[in-house]
Amino acid sequence: MHTRTIILKIAMCLLGISLFPLSGHAAELKIGYVNAVKVIEQAPQGESALKKLEAEFAPRDKQIVEMQNRLKQHEQELEKNALVLKDVEQRSKEFEIVSLKRDLRRATQEFREDYNLRRNEELAALQKIVQKTIAEIARQENYDLVLESAVYASPKADITDKILRRLGKK
Repeated sequence: MHTRTIILKIAMCLLGISLFPLSGHAAELKIGYVNAVKVIEQAPQGESALKKLEAEFAPRDKQIVEMQNRLKQHEQELEKNALVLKDVEQRSKEFEIVSLKRDLRRATQEFREDYNLRRNEELAALQKIVQKTIAEIARQENYDLVLESAVYASPKADITDKILRRLGKK
């Protein structure tokens, strides 16, 4: 038995469609496939969420770049003046550099954590919109089953572009 036949029979069972129709004709199933990754990547809502995140985190990113530049400047000054500095001054500069590195590491880690948290929030909101749109189209066009994951889907079953067009109108 082919994999496609097995999957079709499983889907029919899940939908409550008899495998042995009384009329003798095979039940026609309307099955669609959505490439969810493509939808998430290309949806206009995803692009606007990304721009929103960039705007929200741009000031903190700028601060981190400034911290990196300040650290680099301090390291260069220490290297340049190492021979003329007194031991106390050199240790003080080294301590300042270590402190700046620690602050930079902490700021970078907090930035990444906060950015990832917000990105995940935006992604979850986008996924809800996409799921709702898929369900709307499935109901309107009388699909019996819409899959987001498949080993193979024919172009006839692929409704990804319909979803993207609908999302573009929202």
